[in-house]
Amino acid sequence: MINFSVIQKSQLEGALRLDAEYYQPEYLSTLNKIKTSHFDFISNLLSRVVVTGSTPKKRDCKNDGTDIKFIKTDTLREGQIVFDKADCLPLEESIKNSELKSGDIIVTIIGATHEIVGRVARVFPSDPKMNINQNVALLRPKELSFSSYISVFLQTKYGRDQIWQQSRQTEQVNLNCREVENILVPIPEQSFAKEIDDLVTSSYGLIGESKKIYAQAENVLLEKLGLEDSEKNESLFSVVSLSEVKGANRIDAEYFQVKYEKLVEKIKQNNAKKLGDIVSMKKGIEVGAEEYREEGKIFIRVSSMTKFGIVESDQKYLSDKLYESLKNDFEPKKGEILLTKDATLGIACVLKEDIQGIVSGGNLRLKLKNAEIEAEYLALCLNSIVGQMQAERDAGGSVIAHWKPEQIKNVVIPILPKETQQKIADLVRQSYESRKKAKVLLEEAKSKVEEMIEKASKQ
Repeated sequence: MINFSVIQKSQLEGALRLDAEYYQPEYLSTLNKIKTSHFDFISNLLSRVVVTGSTPKKRDCKNDGTDIKFIKTDTLREGQIVFDKADCLPLEESIKNSELKSGDIIVTIIGATHEIVGRVARVFPSDPKMNINQNVALLRPKELSFSSYISVFLQTKYGRDQIWQQSRQTEQVNLNCREVENILVPIPEQSFAKEIDDLVTSSYGLIGESKKIYAQAENVLLEKLGLEDSEKNESLFSVVSLSEVKGANRIDAEYFQVKYEKLVEKIKQNNAKKLGDIVSMKKGIEVGAEEYREEGKIFIRVSSMTKFGIVESDQKYLSDKLYESLKNDFEPKKGEILLTKDATLGIACVLKEDIQGIVSGGNLRLKLKNAEIEAEYLALCLNSIVGQMQAERDAGGSVIAHWKPEQIKNVVIPILPKETQQKIADLVRQSYESRKKAKVLLEEAKSKVEEMIEKASKQ
């Protein structure tokens, strides 16, 4: 059925927007609902004009504690800033005008697809110092008490529709700062804004708790392996024999760094086994972009992966027909570990439930061969320096990193006593639960804002 809307000349946005995409019925419906309540332009709720950051020419970090986080589109996910995915920026290269402070809201405004545009997060007092690049817009509310509400509104259907309406498709989907300022925001009662702030603050607190618990689990592992100070006192050179060079099939100095040698020595002191001996591995499948759909069954790509699970933003989907033809060979099962092998290497997560979806060729499915090892323990090993340093060594500094399945099979994993494994696994599960609760609270906040708008539109 053809979907169309009829627009009178008086309803056009002057000569600025004549494109049909701007006047899609869904977008017009969103605006009509918002206009039934007390609303204002978002620009009138801000203490300054919307700005973006930039990418400095000099990006060499000092690693002396003065570096700050550099926030790009891939750092924003599902209402939060994923700092462990963020690049760094030397403090002296930070542009003052786009430095973030508590209460600020950041929004992605440029991306390859609509799903990348419109990611939103709020900045909290405990967040590290950071700045943004040119693909991210900075909004600074006049009232700190409205920061959470505005950030949640922008994540709802009514916020995202307006962001997408204002955007245009050129080589990329994009909108500018002035267009962000045109977004209409329903103005709630102060008590409602406080209710939303409480939910968002609690959600943020649970994310922080999740990170601390996960770090605690990782610290237990590193302490047991004697790797707490693994990056200290590194030698500047190493001596290797010809037989070692032949065995590794590598002659580059990066592969034979002393830090890698020491890491493997420590691991081998703890009943180490090769990953290929403890799990079966199955590669995902390559699917062309022409097969991507706006809805359907999830296609689990490398960009979908975090050590805490599969993210829902920037998601691609496959048709039900294609899914049915692939699911027997490429659908993951509950309890399996997914591991990235391309681009961003060594991200591992345990599937907590069966999922209707297909694993991409950039990921591997790992299935434990026996109950000797806890799945969460193994995933944490791979996410820690135990796995990350071996991935870094094997990839060899390529522009686009690839971790070959044969290399992955030879990754050495420490097999600690079952009691220690269970302690670590329990902490990882607690971390997952905190994150799950945080997501529920954020979804509750979004639902409340949407219900408020829908209720007002019916009065």
